[in-house]
Amino acid sequence: MHKGIFVTGTGTDIGKTFVTALLVKKLSEIGCNTAYFKAAVSGNKRDENGRLIPGDAAYVKKISGITQPLDTMCPYIYETAVSPHLASKIEGDPVEISTVKTQYKKICDEYEYVICEGSGGIVCPIRYDDKKIMLEDIIKALGLPTIIVADAGLGTINSVVLTCEYMKAHGLEIRGLILNNFHRGDVMEEDNKLMCEKLTGVPVIACVGKNDTDIDISEDALKRICDRGEKK
Repeated sequence: MHKGIFVTGTGTDIGKTFVTALLVKKLSEIGCNTAYFKAAVSGNKRDENGRLIPGDAAYVKKISGITQPLDTMCPYIYETAVSPHLASKIEGDPVEISTVKTQYKKICDEYEYVICEGSGGIVCPIRYDDKKIMLEDIIKALGLPTIIVADAGLGTINSVVLTCEYMKAHGLEIRGLILNNFHRGDVMEEDNKLMCEKLTGVPVIACVGKNDTDIDISEDALKRICDRGEKK
């Protein structure tokens, strides 16, 4: 069975893509054949030929140094910078779970580890017309455990607790929290780390600073978190 994790967050622009890139980079550097996958990505730019480029995937590829072809990373790419459900209403091509699963399986057949990134926060409508697909439906369809990325600063206790409660209520397994924009030694942020753990029962597995080029998590710990056969 392939191994992997689904990276979600307490909101949009929280640093999921940055943290995901560091996770992919770490696994790749320790010799794991690793790929990236994101079911739907919005707010993308076109290249000189008018082709939409999945910006998050391109960023992860650049930071991590993986050689995975860009066109295998994201099955649904939208130009409008809104939630995928609205982008597809504007541009067409709404998300189909079957397509997501098929593309994901192709990647799993080629790579040992697949790190998946969600769209926006956990409460993100992926499709909302004659079919209703929420982000948790994507996570369940892929059968992956999750980690949550949160900002380390003011307000994160509330955001983390609410995100965890929602995910637990929807039957999603959470293996850890990662605090982004973390300032080591900052009294409030160190306390935020402690309180998030105490109030959710979920461990903070790493803290990431703004200019970090590596993620402070051991090789064994990262492999355990990505092992689909072992609950953390």
